[in-house]
Amino acid sequence: MHALAFIVMMAAAASGLCCQRSGNASAAPERDKSAGPEAERPIELIVSNDADTLDPRYAVDLVGLRTTRLLHAGLMRLDPDTLAPIPYLAEGVEWLGERAVRVTLKRDLRFHSGAPLTSRDVVATLRAFGSPAVGARHARAVEAIAEAREDGDGAVLITLKRPHGTLLTDLELPILRADEASSPPRPDGQLDGLGPYAVAERARGAITLEPRASVLGRAAHRVVIRAVHDENARALRLTAGRSDIALNVLAHGILPALAREPGLTVTSRAGANLTYLLARVDRGPLAKVEVRRALAQAIDRETIARTLLGGYAKPANTLIPPMHWAHHELPPLPYAPVDARAVLAGAGLHVSLLTSTDRSRFTLGRFVAQQWADAGAFADVQPLELGTLIARLNAGDFDLAILQIPELAEPNVLRVFLHGGSIPPAGSNRGRVRDPEVDALLDEGQRLTDRDARRAVYAKLEVRLRERLYVVPLWHEDQIAVVGTRAQAFAPSAEGRWLSLAALPP
Repeated sequence: MHALAFIVMMAAAASGLCCQRSGNASAAPERDKSAGPEAERPIELIVSNDADTLDPRYAVDLVGLRTTRLLHAGLMRLDPDTLAPIPYLAEGVEWLGERAVRVTLKRDLRFHSGAPLTSRDVVATLRAFGSPAVGARHARAVEAIAEAREDGDGAVLITLKRPHGTLLTDLELPILRADEASSPPRPDGQLDGLGPYAVAERARGAITLEPRASVLGRAAHRVVIRAVHDENARALRLTAGRSDIALNVLAHGILPALAREPGLTVTSRAGANLTYLLARVDRGPLAKVEVRRALAQAIDRETIARTLLGGYAKPANTLIPPMHWAHHELPPLPYAPVDARAVLAGAGLHVSLLTSTDRSRFTLGRFVAQQWADAGAFADVQPLELGTLIARLNAGDFDLAILQIPELAEPNVLRVFLHGGSIPPAGSNRGRVRDPEVDALLDEGQRLTDRDARRAVYAKLEVRLRERLYVVPLWHEDQIAVVGTRAQAFAPSAEGRWLSLAALPP
């Protein structure tokens, strides 16, 4: 019996499910027929947790965010390969100097209800997201907008308070119907949308979506987003043919066995994310750049990517991932344990290293701690639940932490983590970085609207961050999808979103 068969057997025994297999360990499991004919069964996407809300004004968890982007559409969306903002509901965008932009809408677009999309809807949505009365969780995206006004039914004029280079990415915000934009919260996803799907049913652990006509055309399949909390149960559903897609919710170690299962394929692509080492740089030994550099030199990223991450990751030389439009290539961060030991040995460095309680993250933390111990530095690895982890970080009650930015779509997000004006509670500069040169570059990157000019600024920022190593880039993890026969055409995007569900063939 091979490893996956054992895992499936254990999951089946634990859950009371039965999956009959023949004497051949690689034989295909009996397929579930309870949902009716295969052609009529919805495409099922496995996630690890339920969405907190399906209201796009308040969704911040990954499942909620990604589901709302199936229900709703923005003026712009992110290119699935480069993360550059590209027109979605917008037909065109024209900058009128540094502080104004005219957005022309595509013609003949309709909400799911049949109501036509007009400039009034866009203006009402932008105002609602910025309204304290609405309390949208994404108000920051419209903070730089001084005014939005209609220019006939088919265009909107947006005036900015100041030059703001991230506006086009910010305009990825979902557009709502004008009379619903400031309505009370609707967590079940019943706000009228412009995306390729609408909510047919929401139950505990499952969201059923039905196709609707959209700017992308009409999707061919209904979709069920199924929350399965146990990893073994996820593997069981895939091998039994009950689920069709699992994206980034399975341990790397199980992927080779899944790839050998009849009807399943493992596909991956480089991801626009960053796993990094955060240091509290304003006190103690970690305030010294030579100590931070020695800790970085003691980490064998290549081995971690090849073994613990199953080859589904690339060592990170920069914060911005390689496929991103703003990426600037730098020489690799060297693995130099001898050099690291020369700095760390005898220094008596004993630090805390925070990780999440996720088993794979804790294992990575212990591996890194062992490599530091080999170089003469000692770390107490502390796995924490998310709420406790964030509270410790915000309070500054830590020395080091291994963290991840799961979607590094807009480089201006680095401002939240590195600008001197973003130290908690004002932001997420939890390492307490105070560097006027970094601040100036982040300010300029936020101000400029020309993409080439912004790219040059972020290149300078990457060079400065390499010199100072306030944060140490560790690796960029792949987007990994395990897909069944009916979902073979599903293509993960660089940021891990699900819009290619709408492009699956009949």
